[in-house]
Amino acid sequence: MTDSLVKIGLVDDHIPFRSALASAIQAFGGFSISLQAANGRDFIEKLDAFNKPSIIILDLSMPEMDGHATLRWLNKNHPEIRILILTMHDAESILPFPSSEVSGFLKKDISPFDLKQTLQRLVISGSSLPASDTDRKKKTKQNPGPEKIILNENEILFLKCASTDMTFEEIAQKMQKSVHVVDQYKNSLFLKLHVKSRVGLARYAIKNGIARIEL
Repeated sequence: MTDSLVKIGLVDDHIPFRSALASAIQAFGGFSISLQAANGRDFIEKLDAFNKPSIIILDLSMPEMDGHATLRWLNKNHPEIRILILTMHDAESILPFPSSEVSGFLKKDISPFDLKQTLQRLVISGSSLPASDTDRKKKTKQNPGPEKIILNENEILFLKCASTDMTFEEIAQKMQKSVHVVDQYKNSLFLKLHVKSRVGLARYAIKNGIARIEL
């Protein structure tokens, strides 16, 4: 099993902000900054097979080649790369972008905690970012009642393992994932299932027939 880090590229012309963002992300564990660029042209010149990121955090307003042009180039040449649009504005600023082109957005004043949760969620599920508070309220009005929780195969396997006495290192070996990725599954499920501990995860798994108590 290879303990690999998720590579992230930062494309923003504000050097102090970009450096602060890079430091915060690397401090989380499980991630590495493989490339930093001041604009799209700079990014393309620096990109190669060794530093190719899995996720790119992309600013929209940049000189020479802005975020819009860079996004078009990435979708044409590297559609497998997930893109987070970096903006000072609310979610409405990216509504013109199809969900097939971007994975979501990050506000520049995002807290470190929310930034970490966003990246972990993107790595694990590949889904777009959570809706804004306004969108959540609209969804609640349109779809009253409890939200149906859908788990993928990796989340189900993690819950089964977490309901045993296996250590996280043993769970990582069982799932053929790195310990960092397994830790991300745990944190993501804490949020998704509204629990705060491994005991809470086990209770959920047993209650919903995912795991059972061995007598």
